[in-house]
Amino acid sequence: MSEPYNDYDAFAAGYSADNENNATNAYYERPASLALLGDVNGQRVLDAGCGAGAHAAELVRRGASVTGLDKNAGLLAIARQRLGDSVPLHQGDLAEPLPLSSASFEAILASLVVHYLKDWGPMLAEFRRVLAPGGRLVISTHHPFMDHSLAGGPSYFATYDFTEEWTKGGQTVQMRFWHRPLHSMTDAFQAARFTMDIMSEPEPDPAAEKLFPAVYADLCTNPRFLFFRLIAP
Repeated sequence: MSEPYNDYDAFAAGYSADNENNATNAYYERPASLALLGDVNGQRVLDAGCGAGAHAAELVRRGASVTGLDKNAGLLAIARQRLGDSVPLHQGDLAEPLPLSSASFEAILASLVVHYLKDWGPMLAEFRRVLAPGGRLVISTHHPFMDHSLAGGPSYFATYDFTEEWTKGGQTVQMRFWHRPLHSMTDAFQAARFTMDIMSEPEPDPAAEKLFPAVYADLCTNPRFLFFRLIAP
């Protein structure tokens, strides 16, 4: 029996439609992640946890040769409709070995996906394997201060799971995430032999102020996501 959590296939269309233009994704996470990736023109980029392909479409527009990977077939089907046949898409689990060749990418984007995993070690080792020397890895994830405040776990310094209920497009799904303290994140990067180039806590795109004033004000005063740019030496 499949695990009763994180069933994106149950609400793929509703999730994708909401993700496309909302304040948190379209005006906060997405521009911040793409800014950290920098110039991708002519580069091979892995969108790890590509979802419905919003980041991938923008990376293609910026001149990257993009490969997408996601665990959820429903989101990949939407990504295929968006991206066409020119972008390779793979179904795969970041907790497992990746179906990709070694040293085959100059950059990897892992957008809001690593907080679904209890153990980051295997994932980071695989990212290190498929990155070319000097390649960069950009990660966005739940801010641990936000996680702990919302989840009310036993201790900020513990690694623990917690659940939320999401409703998108009329479908309700139980979501499970893993909280880990900041030092656990940086320890995992060091163990995987990545060099941390940037750690960022950005504010949202100013355009969100008129479109989503309440969410904009909240994002400007409360950390929600944390962003890293790591280098494979």
